[in-house]
Amino acid sequence: MISQKSAHAVAKQGVKTQIVSRQRVVRCHAIAATERPPTVKAQGPIIMNGQVLHSISQERLELVQTLGPHLESQVLPLLRDPTKSWQPSDFLPESSDPDFLDKVHELRKRTTVLPDDYLVVFVGDMITEEALPTYMAMLNTLDGVRDETGAAPTPWGRWTREWTAEENRHGDLMNKYMYLTGRVNMHAIEVTIQNLIGSGMDPKTENNPYLGFVYTSFQERATKISHGNTARHALEYGDEVLAKICGSIASDEGRHEQAYQRIMDAVYEKDPNGATLAFADMIKKQIVMPAHLMDDGEHHGKTGRNLFAVSSLVVFLCFPFTAAATTSVLMA
Repeated sequence: MISQKSAHAVAKQGVKTQIVSRQRVVRCHAIAATERPPTVKAQGPIIMNGQVLHSISQERLELVQTLGPHLESQVLPLLRDPTKSWQPSDFLPESSDPDFLDKVHELRKRTTVLPDDYLVVFVGDMITEEALPTYMAMLNTLDGVRDETGAAPTPWGRWTREWTAEENRHGDLMNKYMYLTGRVNMHAIEVTIQNLIGSGMDPKTENNPYLGFVYTSFQERATKISHGNTARHALEYGDEVLAKICGSIASDEGRHEQAYQRIMDAVYEKDPNGATLAFADMIKKQIVMPAHLMDDGEHHGKTGRNLFAVSSLVVFLCFPFTAAATTSVLMA
């Protein structure tokens, strides 16, 4: 027989067992978390390989984060609807046309008058445009404005991707046109483009959006001037199609210049001291061209000279910057 005390103990143990048993049954219900904007914190400054990185202060990083509405209203509207934008095929012979080869023959005849030094300048511009993956990567190094997911719906993410999409047409069109002319060594050019993308670029912007957007403001104006020059000279040499190509690209660069100027205008308005210091810092460092690491793998070994330096010299000799043009870049 079980005593009353033992029965009570057994009953108590049974209650515990039941409780434990019930605790093993877990029912999970998915609850949507409330989406909150990410808190961006300054990461630096730090020094890596002798360079300062992540140099923006927390206060200025937070200021940059407030510029989203400004991008929405003043910057993103400068972008064009792809269905209404010009596309490379608009300037090239239609490959499906029965008279395609005749049109290519006309193009080749038309471009025979282009001097070699003009082609050097044009190809230098083309190689610079073709290194577009590097420039998108550069924008995504900037703290507070990078596209964190690759498809972020933020104004900054949208600007970076859609700016890149517009710029992508430039190198595409220039490359195809040069290929059809038969005037240049496309294999050597392609090697140079691959080398340049592989080498990257070092604008010394320190992951700092203040410095980064000073840099892009300069570069967009410089490329606008350069493509404008090649357009003008192409027209003088009698290639109206090439003039329209370069002019259309220059027009895009002009819109993009406006966009970066509007970003910097907003920074100047909210933080004039910080914006001025950023401008002074980039001028002191000297603005490097995006293609400053250009290399075809042969030129330096054969001549001992830097390919980018030689290309830049040809540009200067063909299209020397006047004092007014230089001032216009500095006052961008």
